[in-house]
Amino acid sequence: MPLRRLLCLTALSLCLLPLNLFAQFAHTRQKEIVDGSGKALHLRATNLGNWMVPEGYMWTFEGGPQSAREIEGLVTELLGPDKAATFWHQYRESYVTRQDIHLLHEAGFNSIRIPLHYKFFEAENSEGFQLLDRVIQWSRQEGLYVVLDLHAAPGGQTGANIDDSDGYPWLYDSPQEQAHLIAIWQRLARHYKDNPTVLGYDLLNEPIPHYPALAPLNVKLEPLYKKLTTAVRQIDTHHIFFLGGAQWDSNFAVFGPPFDSNTAYTFHKYWSKTDESVIRQYLDFRDRYNVPLWMGESGENTDEWIAQFVALLEKNDISWAFWPYKKMEKTSAVVTIALPTGWDQIVAFAKLPRGTGHVEERLKMRPDQQTIDKAFAGFLENIQLQHCHVNAGYLTALGLKPVSASQ
Repeated sequence: MPLRRLLCLTALSLCLLPLNLFAQFAHTRQKEIVDGSGKALHLRATNLGNWMVPEGYMWTFEGGPQSAREIEGLVTELLGPDKAATFWHQYRESYVTRQDIHLLHEAGFNSIRIPLHYKFFEAENSEGFQLLDRVIQWSRQEGLYVVLDLHAAPGGQTGANIDDSDGYPWLYDSPQEQAHLIAIWQRLARHYKDNPTVLGYDLLNEPIPHYPALAPLNVKLEPLYKKLTTAVRQIDTHHIFFLGGAQWDSNFAVFGPPFDSNTAYTFHKYWSKTDESVIRQYLDFRDRYNVPLWMGESGENTDEWIAQFVALLEKNDISWAFWPYKKMEKTSAVVTIALPTGWDQIVAFAKLPRGTGHVEERLKMRPDQQTIDKAFAGFLENIQLQHCHVNAGYLTALGLKPVSASQ
């Protein structure tokens, strides 16, 4: 081959490298999310809630501890610090396994959304990366995309139980916590920037509750998103950003024109009607700015309601991720965890007034240690997929295939 031709071909291949690399990644194209080849993706996902960010209602603790730290405090009180540390390690190892991801593939899901707690990603060798790497590898093998969702952000983006914060969303006013947030996302981006199984980054879950006292924070949300996207794009130019509106991902009035070319906008919708009026503002936003929509959370309702809402989303070409994959006792999830023996006593104790001023009365009501240990051992056994019940009605409502936990 003539040297001149060889040099030209070499130069051409070098020029194509970035394009070929980008072609591996899903990305946005006007109103669509497309795969690396440009084929439109309709995302059908579930949320791995209650894994890295435990929530009290999924432990049947209504009226008791709700946030991750409150639940962790209860577990430590009941098991002691040594056994509690062992419990949480086994919990995170067992709640999501290779078998869980395979079941989701078999049912017909093509993606998962994973709620993250920032505390698991404070260093490159943190436990969170070990857990995520494993699930992302399983997902790649099963052909599932993964969306990383920062559910609990430094400083708190909601101030409620779901972000495990101090009771107020200090993130919007704290330069220190904003720098902390940027460091977390840059660390995640650095770790996953070349991984095409990761579809994108849901930067802040459900920022700013609907409480009137927090409404002045609305104007601070988009500037924070801009600051965060600029920082992450310094490291990762491949992955999609998902931006949720204020008031639990419901209010898009806080957004101006898009400021990143590879961005989708996400809303959550619970306990609403199932007609077009509930999504009209999002459809109008999509038409105005020519951007994709993603419904990142819904559910916690009857199978009939879920089927109607899925039909509405499908009719309007909106990808979705329903909540949650797995929870205790109730059937409004892909799989249900059975109550372990003695759990009723754990729940009763959990609902007692907490704080050092209530120690004496709590001790009087505390279950015996054998009952406690047996209940938590049963919990760890019951969260394993082979001991869970797959909810065929729920999967059918989503338009997916009922499958067996043994598949």
